Amino acid sequence: MSKDLVVILTALNLEYQAVRRKLADPQVHRHERGTRFEVGTVPGSSCRVALGLTNKGNSSAAVIAERAIQEFSPAAVLFVGVAGALWETARLGDVVMATHVYAYHGGTSEDDGLKSRPRTWETAHGISQLGSHLARTGGWADDVSGRGRAPEVRFGAIAAGEVVQNSKVSAEARWIRQHYNDALAIEMEAAGVAQAGHLNGAPVAIIRGISDRADGSKSSAKDRNWQPRAAANAAAFATRLAVELVEEQEQTAVSQADRAQSTDRLIEHVTNTARHSTVGIMAGRVDKSSVHLNSSPKTTGPIDLVVELDELRTQLKRHHAVGAFDDDTYREALAELGFARRAARERGPESSRRATMALKRLRGLIADSSELVDRLAPMVVAAGDLS
Repeated sequence: MSKDLVVILTALNLEYQAVRRKLADPQVHRHERGTRFEVGTVPGSSCRVALGLTNKGNSSAAVIAERAIQEFSPAAVLFVGVAGALWETARLGDVVMATHVYAYHGGTSEDDGLKSRPRTWETAHGISQLGSHLARTGGWADDVSGRGRAPEVRFGAIAAGEVVQNSKVSAEARWIRQHYNDALAIEMEAAGVAQAGHLNGAPVAIIRGISDRADGSKSSAKDRNWQPRAAANAAAFATRLAVELVEEQEQTAVSQADRAQSTDRLIEHVTNTARHSTVGIMAGRVDKSSVHLNSSPKTTGPIDLVVELDELRTQLKRHHAVGAFDDDTYREALAELGFARRAARERGPESSRRATMALKRLRGLIADSSELVDRLAPMVVAAGDLS
């Protein structure tokens, strides 16, 4: 899994552009079957976003979501765009994050009418919790000065079908509001993306800005006004959520690596105590009169971090060649090395933070090799001094 990358998909070009404006230096990434993604970074963070366009409909959305998951192994998939509100609860411009998704076109036709047989997918608990936290703390919305009130985030069901809904009195409109009266919004792609995430074990979040009321009042003039605003609000919330997701992944990886190191030190301490019943030394190595705690002897001067990282890459390649790491771990380790190397070349406080986080994540990936962990230790210190 790419812990620093989140896939964001949209159905419309207007929605795509709203997200793209949030990314720095987006670069084209072509799937072997012709699907084009753009991969950029959310400014001020280590979060990468792979942005893709699905076009309208659940089927198309499912195929592209499946393709994106297989291509990028993301930390999560976010589907972002506009939707119609089914009730007055969500106002124009508000953002709705799905707690669950209904594929409402499932049913059975009987003599006494159409009976609902929907499929339902719940949003992953971790993303739901993070979304609720982000909504409570605020600060995610763009500047709305001169444009009225700030948008709010609503949480509830989203209904996904195969037709554009723009009526409150048609037979289908009444049926939807009767059988799915807890749904806050209605659209045409969420069910496909949710199914793709379910089949691939990828967390999915559906984030929609309310652009109309799906009640027959929709008009071109209103669309020109509210669609861009609703899309921008959804993009703002989604990119901030993506950053929070990546930071949470980083913190989890660091915590796991720290726990692994603590366990290794404890085991080593117990082993040394057993071997030397009179003296227990919690150390990685004793050279003459010097004791080195789980690391190589400290260097006497500043190290060239870029050079050291290049040498570590060579050692990592050698370990992979003899089977010390599987292919997935090796690829992730190379990616973290690349992030750290780019940050090391830039220097500065933010670069120092990014390099340190990347090296700590790398430490977790190579924790099974004490030789590489020892080699990495002084580099983590050097990364902290880049500023």
